[in-house]
Amino acid sequence: MRRIGPDKINPRLRQIERFLDRLPGEMHDEFVKQTPIRTGNAKKSTELKRNEIQGNYAYANRLNKGWSSQAPQGMTDPTVEFARTKLRGLK
Repeated sequence: MRRIGPDKINPRLRQIERFLDRLPGEMHDEFVKQTPIRTGNAKKSTELKRNEIQGNYAYANRLNKGWSSQAPQGMTDPTVEFARTKLRGLK
């Protein structure tokens, strides 16, 4: 049986930790990218607080349910798929 020592594990754990530190910000950027734009209010009112993306505008749920033809899938589903793709690449 082959053993894996700490010299191999620790760098990998640091890589995973850096990835997880960056992921919320990258997901926020993707969410904003997916957000439809008419006046710009939705994009500028979307914030990342801790690890939560918040749409601080009254019609956030409508946009997220595909109300706009610019984002028929909303913003959450494409953002989750973006995160899944990133996670799959972490090998």
